[in-house]
Amino acid sequence: MWAEAASASDAVRRQLNENGDVMAAIASSIAATPPSACVTIARGSSDHAASFLKFLLETQAGILTASLPPSVASIYSTAPRLRDGLCVAISQSGRSTDLLTAVEAVAAQGARTVAMVNDADSPLAALAQFAVPLHAGTERSVAATKSYIASLFACLHLVSELIPGRVPASWLHDLGDQLDMAWQCDWSALTDGLVDARGLYVIGRGPGYAAAAEAALKFKETCALHAEAYSAAEVRHGPMALLDPEMPVLIFRQEDEAAGSIDELAAFAVEQGCRVFVAGSAPAGAIRLDTINAPSIVQPLLQIQSFYKAVNALALRRGRDPDRPPLLRKVTVTV
Repeated sequence: MWAEAASASDAVRRQLNENGDVMAAIASSIAATPPSACVTIARGSSDHAASFLKFLLETQAGILTASLPPSVASIYSTAPRLRDGLCVAISQSGRSTDLLTAVEAVAAQGARTVAMVNDADSPLAALAQFAVPLHAGTERSVAATKSYIASLFACLHLVSELIPGRVPASWLHDLGDQLDMAWQCDWSALTDGLVDARGLYVIGRGPGYAAAAEAALKFKETCALHAEAYSAAEVRHGPMALLDPEMPVLIFRQEDEAAGSIDELAAFAVEQGCRVFVAGSAPAGAIRLDTINAPSIVQPLLQIQSFYKAVNALALRRGRDPDRPPLLRKVTVTV
């Protein structure tokens, strides 16, 4: 896991070098026939990347985007009407039966299909109208790391082609070096603070929610540590009742329109006696985790890169093998 996460910048650079034509073709198709809506199809870490794409398409391109549970097609044998719509499937292996069935179903309803997939020779890549290789290379650890960051980057790359003024190409070209810098950020305070934890909340909002959801999964997978991800707004609708000195909180913060609500929640959690860790600017009483100065929309990639190094160390401190969690397999096939 450690070595694979450390090499995420290589996948980003390969995508920049090799995916320009397919991204331009997708953007051209969307511009020629603007989709009424987009559905994403994914599971696990890939679904967290899909939530990042949802944020990008809705806020930058004005395209309504929703996650389509694969079981709608694979179990319940139906699909939404999506004539001239867009479907983006995200997968590492591109082999799970339910994803393939769902993509076939929405294509039959008239949707254009895009597959962002690490295995360019997979059934999913062959099935989709447009196949976007993630170029992450072989990933042996059960816990996805570089393929997740590669998925986030593919989402950014697509939106950059769609609306260059919103996501300038220079931001994409800077990300390789920034990811290498993010790997050097010191998050040891998080590792030290969670060695004996029994559970925690992971908070994000806007683009940061994708990082929060991914971090919560990695805590469970690699550290046997129960973690729940919430937006800084959603946590106030009930889950906030659990905030107390026994409930640590990790917050992924970006300097954007959501920063105020995140700061309010961080300060409130500190008042409740929680150990609060914040990636980015932190209120008094919270522990600030180092971040790289970058546009808010690319911060989730950099922050999750720093997190991966910390969670790998935490797993080892807790006596776990982050590469081979019990009961899990690298390629998960569901129906």
